[in-house]
Amino acid sequence: MKNSILQNIPKLQNLESGNFFLLAGPCVVENEKMPFEIAEHILKITEKLRIPFIFKASYRKANRSKLDSFTGIGDEKALKILRKVGEEFKIPVVTDIHTNEEAVLAAEYVEVLQIPAFLCRQTELLISAAKTGRTINVKKGQFLSAEAMKFAVEKIRESGNSQVMLTERGTTFGYQDLVVDYRGIPEMQKNNVPVILDITHSLQQPNQPAGVTGGRPDLIETIAKAGIAVGVDGIFIETHPNPGKALSDGANMLRLDLLEALMEKLVKIREAI
Repeated sequence: MKNSILQNIPKLQNLESGNFFLLAGPCVVENEKMPFEIAEHILKITEKLRIPFIFKASYRKANRSKLDSFTGIGDEKALKILRKVGEEFKIPVVTDIHTNEEAVLAAEYVEVLQIPAFLCRQTELLISAAKTGRTINVKKGQFLSAEAMKFAVEKIRESGNSQVMLTERGTTFGYQDLVVDYRGIPEMQKNNVPVILDITHSLQQPNQPAGVTGGRPDLIETIAKAGIAVGVDGIFIETHPNPGKALSDGANMLRLDLLEALMEKLVKIREAI
């Protein structure tokens, strides 16, 4: 079933390569031009290395520390940009949703709906997402065990949708740090679903006094290498040409020009195991 879930995602290429698949892109749609530039850059890398690629960008950020933080350029405008990116480059797109109404709306524009970690236990949201028929990627809550994610999978399947993926994104370690428990990856794979490791969000340092989340991008390669060695099915990375100027999550993003070298290393590790 795990392989068929990926095969049923429209426009997902290079599945025959045996590589991990990649969800990558900016945290949020910042303007009309940026998503196309980032998608084109990533696509050149993934085509060269034969990595299945799903473009990622949020059309709106609902979970911000401060009221004046950037949230988006407008829902419909951003969603139209995401659809155009998918059409122009012939790649699937994933975006976050936060409410039942957003599930229905976003499903008209993208191939994969993503449930944020802090909403992974919201039953009505999972049911609404499932009923769209889209593939659903559920991020594991920082407050949950890997074993508990079986209930999210069951909610979606029992709502008539078998297109489910799970994502590890770190577990709360004190108030201002996260750790990745790699034991959780094979545990979640017991649900017979693709399991993704969210590299960049696992390196966040939340709850900073300044109201802006920190991060450890210097450890991106370390976390990614370990994930591939453990056997994750997919990798999730937020990337930006200039993380220091990103309007959301810049502190933990990978600089775009560093992505190719990292992917080359991860492909070699995948081949070795």
